[in-house]
Amino acid sequence: MKLRLILLFAACAALSGPGMRADAPQDDAETMVDHRLKDIVDQQQVVFADAASQGSELDTASLKPRLEQITHQYESLLRDNPSYAAGYASYGYMLWKIGSRKEAVALLLKANQLDPDIPLVKNELGNYLAEEGRPLEAVNYFLSAIKLEPKEPLYHYQLGTLLYEARDDFLKSGEWSRAAIDHAMLGAFKTAAELAPDRIEFVYRYGESFYDMQDPDWHEALKIWQGLEAHAQSDVERQTMRLHEANVLLNLGKADEARKTLDQVTDPKLDAQKQKLIARMAPNAGN
Repeated sequence: MKLRLILLFAACAALSGPGMRADAPQDDAETMVDHRLKDIVDQQQVVFADAASQGSELDTASLKPRLEQITHQYESLLRDNPSYAAGYASYGYMLWKIGSRKEAVALLLKANQLDPDIPLVKNELGNYLAEEGRPLEAVNYFLSAIKLEPKEPLYHYQLGTLLYEARDDFLKSGEWSRAAIDHAMLGAFKTAAELAPDRIEFVYRYGESFYDMQDPDWHEALKIWQGLEAHAQSDVERQTMRLHEANVLLNLGKADEARKTLDQVTDPKLDAQKQKLIARMAPNAGN
């Protein structure tokens, strides 16, 4: 949550379109509205951080008035500055996160109309369209977000997820082949992993994506799982990666190496998955 809020303000800093330089002079009115937005976002960060720290003990009764206060500040900001795209973007993003989806989308669409070059707005509209079952429209928004901010791993990750989850829709459109979908999906997850190598969820999903392909490169997949094993933070995490290594080795026809790898998986919690792989090595298992 904290990372995404930081990304939010970074997106909201792009106030005047694609040609504006960071050191471009601004008049006093622009500076004031920027400061007002920053103050609201700072308060928003505090509220969400407090809510996250409470976890299951979250006191929603005390949270509501704090969010209402921030809402009033956004509405005042936009009444005074009705063409301020960053304000609509930030307000819409907050409403999306607290579940007010209809209102959020209206604000995000307004922000996109005023300034079509805010990557976070493109990404959130892509999320909305994906959730509404409109993946062929969503993909263009995700691609636009990536074009605007190519080094943000989240956008690549969400593109890969969309291509995987809506594969049938893309195939039915006739505009995508299975090979093209697989290539784009794998590339998206790979880029996310390369941009954020310390985010295990991105690297792990890149490793998993080989299972989702029609013609996977198992040698490359093995390297990914071996790398994850080397950087595992706990013994059970390390053994989980070994299960994947054994699975890939079986797909490569290297049963002896897979068996040796499985011998190193001893955690009882992983026994069910281990036994499934052992069963694959039994004589006539594939018949």
